[in-house]
Amino acid sequence: MLKLFGGLKEYLKTADVSTDSMVFRLHNHFTSVLLMCCSVVITATQFVGNPISCIVPSALPSQPINTYCWITSTFTMPDAFNRQVGVEVAHPGIANDFGEVEARKYYTYYQWVCFVLFFQAMCCYLPHWLWSIWEGGLIQRLVLGLSRTLEHEDSLNKKKAVVMDYLITHIRTHTSYVMRYFACEALCLINIVLQMYFMNRFFDGEFLTYGLRVLNLSDVPQEERIDPMVYIFPRVTKCIFHKYGASGTIQKHDSLCVLPLNIVNEKTYIFLWFWYLILTVMLVGLMIYRLAIIFAPSIRPKILEWSSRQIEYETCQSITKKVSLGDWWLLYNLSSNIDSLVYRELLIELTKKMSEHMVPLNS
Repeated sequence: MLKLFGGLKEYLKTADVSTDSMVFRLHNHFTSVLLMCCSVVITATQFVGNPISCIVPSALPSQPINTYCWITSTFTMPDAFNRQVGVEVAHPGIANDFGEVEARKYYTYYQWVCFVLFFQAMCCYLPHWLWSIWEGGLIQRLVLGLSRTLEHEDSLNKKKAVVMDYLITHIRTHTSYVMRYFACEALCLINIVLQMYFMNRFFDGEFLTYGLRVLNLSDVPQEERIDPMVYIFPRVTKCIFHKYGASGTIQKHDSLCVLPLNIVNEKTYIFLWFWYLILTVMLVGLMIYRLAIIFAPSIRPKILEWSSRQIEYETCQSITKKVSLGDWWLLYNLSSNIDSLVYRELLIELTKKMSEHMVPLNS
């Protein structure tokens, strides 16, 4: 089983140069790997057992009926979940429909789960893919060698001079750089919200309340409980198979089908429900934080000071007044990728040069 996940661990490695936020990485890398792992586990039926096993009369072949019920659908009777198991019904949701076909609750999702999870993983990775193209390795080229202070002083001074020349030459030209990154972060929130909506549609409107119903289960009296895990992911369902008899008459065979894979599905989606809820809260908070950075320039010097404790607030305030939002964001990213002492010297020298040549901005 570990061999199946060997290739995915590469996506969880910490990059030498960081150009994004922790929440951005949680959405792009961790969530993508999580969804891919779930898809692999559900796909690898040889490790978790047969996906479906139907009980059929000895005169009928079991494998064709298993295949038929898997590729079509199975069903339960919703009102049978309220009945006592072993007395009124054989299993939760299993009862005679007495010809009321419309009362059946059909389950058609299970053969699509592995594909849906894979598609969700690709959607979660999309913002990182877009940002890696738009960013173009700019930060990595600028900080090359400046993250280490063990280099010779002459080498450090040459590299600092290169960064300084770039910042002065391209001052106030990084607006599209920062806006593209903020757009990728906003895309993360849009992606999570849309995925929750489509998962809710995928499970016939049962997903959005799934976690809450599981949490509230302990407050419900034992005789009134309907386990939401069993209701959405039943372990035993019914399937009707039609075949021709010896005289050409159509025969109907009512089978009980055991779905062991739903044990994995129910645990997978309860974890995903809580994780998507946590990620949504973090992304909403991140969006509020980004809006504050855009529309409240007065907080930018403080953020820059927090990013590197070696710099005085006055220096951060002075440099912030002379650069645009895109330049400020570039300096902020450099602070987390350059040695703090080298970054302090770079920012002080940049402030002096800009005081001589640049006109302060209003925001």
